[in-house]
Amino acid sequence: MPYQLTKSNDIPVKEKYEMRIGLLPNIGNCDVIVAETETGHNQEFYDLESTYHYIITDGEGSFFLDDEEVPVQKGDFLVIAPKTRIYYKGKLRLVLITNPPWKAENEVETKPVVW
Repeated sequence: MPYQLTKSNDIPVKEKYEMRIGLLPNIGNCDVIVAETETGHNQEFYDLESTYHYIITDGEGSFFLDDEEVPVQKGDFLVIAPKTRIYYKGKLRLVLITNPPWKAENEVETKPVVW
């Protein structure tokens, strides 16, 4: 078969830090996550290895990257280097691509609750 289709009903979904997260099947050297939130990601963290590529598919809000506020809206593409502290606020739908794939042991929590 020359393609792979994952139906939205087949994507495993979990709740994490005020977010609804769906993890798509691994694609090569990347993880792909679809997420939506009414308020944001209420935890500050950084990743030791992965670059985070966010595509804002709907909504608007602000990312806080090493304490710098970066406003985002539908259609924006934001790339965040490893070891950058991250949290965000807003009503957002996003696609997150991590390269290399996310590993739990590489995520460092700096604040368990931001607001």
